[in-house]
Amino acid sequence: MAQRARQDSAVTHRFDAAGNKYKYAVSVIMSGTPNAAVGGAVQAEHDQSSGLEVKRLTFVEAVAMIVGTNIGAGVLSMAYASRKAGYMPLLLWLAVAGVFTTISMLYVSETALRTRSHHQLSGLAQRYVGSFGAWAIFLSVAVNSIGALIAYMSGSGKILSEFFGISPALGSLLFFAPAALVLYLGLKAIGKGEKFISIGMVSMTVVLVVATLIHENTNFGNLLEGSWVYMIPVFNIAVFCFSAQYVVPEMARGFSHAPKRLPVAVITGMVITFILLAIVPLSVISLTGLENQSEVATLAWGQALGQWAFYTANTFALCAMMTSYWGLGGSFLTNIFDKFPKLGSESNPKNRLMVLAIVCLPPFVLAYSGMVGFVSALYFAGVFSGVILSIMPILMLRSARKNGDIEPAWQCGWIAHPALQAMVVVLYLCSMAYAICSALGWLPSGW
Repeated sequence: MAQRARQDSAVTHRFDAAGNKYKYAVSVIMSGTPNAAVGGAVQAEHDQSSGLEVKRLTFVEAVAMIVGTNIGAGVLSMAYASRKAGYMPLLLWLAVAGVFTTISMLYVSETALRTRSHHQLSGLAQRYVGSFGAWAIFLSVAVNSIGALIAYMSGSGKILSEFFGISPALGSLLFFAPAALVLYLGLKAIGKGEKFISIGMVSMTVVLVVATLIHENTNFGNLLEGSWVYMIPVFNIAVFCFSAQYVVPEMARGFSHAPKRLPVAVITGMVITFILLAIVPLSVISLTGLENQSEVATLAWGQALGQWAFYTANTFALCAMMTSYWGLGGSFLTNIFDKFPKLGSESNPKNRLMVLAIVCLPPFVLAYSGMVGFVSALYFAGVFSGVILSIMPILMLRSARKNGDIEPAWQCGWIAHPALQAMVVVLYLCSMAYAICSALGWLPSGW
């Protein structure tokens, strides 16, 4: 009898994927066969799974995933992109875009925490929005990931070509090998890689910024120059600086043992991202002024501070490409497993290698294919997918609150107000409208 009581107690307090207790005691008592009841529950849970497995993340690893995914090499071109508007409009739009992207990410967080089984964005959309939403999200992830990975393949090749005097294609191959290896090793390896390289990126940024601040040519008055007339183009740049929505379900999976850490990690990662995005153009503009901006900050830093700054900034760019590659590539890979459950477990070496090839090889080939038109098309497709990514988390959250199968460890609260949700959608719709007007040549001169 004592043994039976212990069995019933163990079954009653079993934990699910989101860290919430749910009960099987009733079925145990009614059936009188605890093993059968447990077996049925396990089978039911297995039927809901998508082939994604739990790998625990530490808080620092999860934060690093957000920072590493957001901070691509594009941060080094922000000063040049805002050379007409100036620093203050850029700072304003970075804050606006950062706040509303964080809100969208928290919508995804609550949706994931309301779901017992582990899913990526496409799987969550399938459950709460339906097949159309699932395919829309999946294509959004695919387009954004492929477009970014193409850019990282090309950019890394150019940097390594300058470093070692080799061909850009060989440079891309040297970048590709460790990037693909970490993706193959999975979530835990991505988390650790993001952590160590993100710490290195922050350290390099601090060194460059401090060297800038103490340089004799630094003039903080440069930060107040510019014209607010050109603030609209800067808005579109700021919106696309934040791209870590894709990794939230990955983090939820890694925090299955401590779900309350998820929103804290999201907010922490986004705050650090904002600081890095704000401080790099601040230091470059204060050092060289708006009129002397080069397309990438590496040249401006190198000319003003010396060759060491040029190599440090290029190393930063390479690390930024690597961490963003892992974040977006890893999300794309697990979305494929989630969208196509017949592939089986992501831990199966043969299956994982096949999906890895689908994720990694096309960007490498396209980077050197000369298909400029195709790459440009990816940009505009990415704009539309950004709109999808703004709308779907709202719809998923609303449905999850009605149809979710567990009580979440954390809820969005007032930030889920319909007025704020409408503002998130409007933000991305305006970004899409700007991209369309840009493509059709309808923008004012100078924009």
